[in-house]
Amino acid sequence: MAKVLVVDDEIGTRELLREILTDAGHEVVVAESAVQARKQFLSHRPELVLLDVLLPDEDGMAVLRHWTRSHAGVRVIMLSGKATIEAAVEATRIGALEFLEKPISLQKLLGTVHRALASRPKRGPITPDVNRAPESTPNRGHSWADLPMNLPWREAREEFERVYFNRMLLFERGDVARVAVRSGLERTQFYRKLRRLGIRNRGRRSVAG
Repeated sequence: MAKVLVVDDEIGTRELLREILTDAGHEVVVAESAVQARKQFLSHRPELVLLDVLLPDEDGMAVLRHWTRSHAGVRVIMLSGKATIEAAVEATRIGALEFLEKPISLQKLLGTVHRALASRPKRGPITPDVNRAPESTPNRGHSWADLPMNLPWREAREEFERVYFNRMLLFERGDVARVAVRSGLERTQFYRKLRRLGIRNRGRRSVAG
């Protein structure tokens, strides 16, 4: 299995993630701050990092930005207890493979880790080309080919929709209204879908997770 670095300042979350991933066969190292994370990263060279957005000494986004610029091929999943569409879009633009909102279910965590490890490593920050339509087979930000095929249909469909709308939000720079139009959904139906998928928008039209 893989070597995974878990970075979170909450000891309960940190140890729970360590236990789950260890039981799944991974080798897990942990850090509670950005300083520790940088040291653990250099010492252990993990194949995957689970990185909290809010750390006591430095913003997790800054750590992500540093790693994607300095270490080609790093795989990072961002974690947040207060996820927003803007934060998810920014993390994906910088180079994160996924953005998960805490608390995270066991199945969602393991499925996301599986997809991240199966995907191609990020090569650095990605800036969307707003003048270019999404490819018919997307390969930026999320890989649909890596979706787990052993899930029941309802759960597999939800995972597919989550990837689809996150990709569309990345393309539209977080503009929820434009994504609703592009997806062909009626506005109320679209916001309900975002709420069900746990995708949140900060601002006047917030979507609760």
